[in-house]
Amino acid sequence: MIHDRRDTFGGYLEDFVPGDIFKHWPGKTVTEMDNHLFSLLTMNHNPLHIDERYMSEHQHGKILVNGALVLSLVVGMSVPEMSGKAIANLEYEKIVHTGPTFHGDTIYAESEILEVTESRSRPDRGIVYIETRANNNREEQILTMRRRFLVPKRPD
Repeated sequence: MIHDRRDTFGGYLEDFVPGDIFKHWPGKTVTEMDNHLFSLLTMNHNPLHIDERYMSEHQHGKILVNGALVLSLVVGMSVPEMSGKAIANLEYEKIVHTGPTFHGDTIYAESEILEVTESRSRPDRGIVYIETRANNNREEQILTMRRRFLVPKRPD
């Protein structure tokens, strides 16, 4: 038997119901290499993310994982259940870093469907509005964000 993951990757507009919560799995443990490589690739040379000696005297006492990496990971974790069939990502908003992330932390996330709107101009699609919340392995919230993406309706 052949299984085609495209059938279950992401959802159609009809699969999203306001109030539903999707728990994303698996989590991702952030390594020192992940953080340094991301920071250097994105030219974010802030010592918060790359300078252990500098951070030893900082209030956290150790390197902070780059917040843009945390955001990217959380969005990526949501793709298989949320926007895997997306036609387009339309908007990211209300991105709030509610706690720090350190090397060795594991990130977990869940998304809640806030609103589903059919397109007025194109009847074969609609917009899904979600809030995604991320926690670390200590069950401390580290990030919340909202986004809108455009998905097709289920084919006939």
